[in-house]
Amino acid sequence: MKKVILDLAVTLDGFIEGPNGEIDWCIMDDDMDFEGFLLGIDTIFYGRVSYEAWGNFNPEADASKAEQKLWQDVHSKQKFVFSKKASNDGKATIVHTDIAGKVAEIKAQGGKDIWLYGGAQLIKTFIDLKLVDVYRIAVHPIALGDGKPLFLSLIHI
Repeated sequence: MKKVILDLAVTLDGFIEGPNGEIDWCIMDDDMDFEGFLLGIDTIFYGRVSYEAWGNFNPEADASKAEQKLWQDVHSKQKFVFSKKASNDGKATIVHTDIAGKVAEIKAQGGKDIWLYGGAQLIKTFIDLKLVDVYRIAVHPIALGDGKPLFLSLIHI
């Protein structure tokens, strides 16, 4: 059975994005073996905002061959967008209701694992519903001081 893997970068102070969605602090490191990770998945789960930003992203024409290959590999995966507001662009399956039921159905199909890409609200929903099977988190040596925290339920305002 497929596993849902939460694979993402987090800052020392627990943020996955800056206050305005910044991710420029995130660096790719060979030790993360992101290419190997991509070989082990065949499906990506997105929230609407993350999908709109990255679901069809293409690097600039002058980007390195490695970056172009990375995005080609990402876009070769089956994509699901979990949102009540998302519109269908024909490149992803939209899931509006019964998240737990749909995830169970997808996991039972067999194949490679699933990357829970995010964003923050979708990650919180998956954590709350206990749908994350594996946490693969890279802690980056930077503190933002503000932004979107990984574990929203630990924040007490």
